Amino acid sequence: MLSDATRAKLATVSTATLCTALFKRGLRNQFIQDVRPLKAKGKVMVGEAFTLRYIPAREDLNPLSVFQDRAHPQRKAVEECPPGAVFVIDSRKDARAASAGSILVSRLMVRGVAGVVTDGGFRDSPEIAELDIPAYHNRPSAPTNLTHHQALDINVPIGCGDVAVFPGDVVVGDGEGVIVIPAHLADEIADEAVEMTAFEDFVTEQVLGGRSILGLYPPTEEQSKIDFAAWRKVKGR
Repeated sequence: MLSDATRAKLATVSTATLCTALFKRGLRNQFIQDVRPLKAKGKVMVGEAFTLRYIPAREDLNPLSVFQDRAHPQRKAVEECPPGAVFVIDSRKDARAASAGSILVSRLMVRGVAGVVTDGGFRDSPEIAELDIPAYHNRPSAPTNLTHHQALDINVPIGCGDVAVFPGDVVVGDGEGVIVIPAHLADEIADEAVEMTAFEDFVTEQVLGGRSILGLYPPTEEQSKIDFAAWRKVKGR
C-alpha cells in the first residue's frame, strides 16, 4: 500500500527522473505512450491504480439503455474508485469514442480521486481541463463511449498506452505525461528519485551559471561532488 511518506516524495519529482530510476532496474516500458495532460495543473499526480477495461463495442449489447443499469461497469467503477487512487482506463489506444466525459470525471473529483488517465480520449474535454483533477488522454473525442467501447472489467490488470498496469501500481503524472511504478518498488524508487532531483537541481543551477557539464554531469570530477555537498548544506537538501 502506498504510504503517505512515499506519496509526498513522489509529488516532488518528475516522470523523467522516475524513468531513469526505473531504467536502472531494467524497466524500460513504464511511461504511458501518446498520453498527455488536458491542462497542466502545476502539481504532480500520485496515486495507486484503479482500473477499468474496455473491449470493442458490439452493437447489439451496447444501446444507450445499458446506462439504466446501476451496475454498468463504467458507472460502477466511477463510484468504487477509492479516494487518493488514480482511475486508469484501457481504451485500447482507440480515441474514436470517449472513455468518459465531464460528469463522470467531476464525480471522481468530488469523491477525492487523485487523477484520471486513458489511452483513448475524453469528451467534454474543455470542461474536464478546468476541473480540479489531473486528467490525461490522447486527444479529445466527442462520441459517447458506447460507439466503440464496451466497459467490461473493473480493477483487473490492463494495458494503457502500451504499459501493463496492475491494480495497486503507483501512477505518477506531471506536465510531460504518466509513468507506472510497480507497487513493490515504489518506496525505493521514491527515495532514489528525491536524491536524483536534488542533484539535478544543483546541476541545473551550475549550468545556468555558465559551468560546463563535463565532469559535472555525471560528477566524474571530485570537485563536483564537493560542490554538491556544500550546495546541499546551504539549501537544506
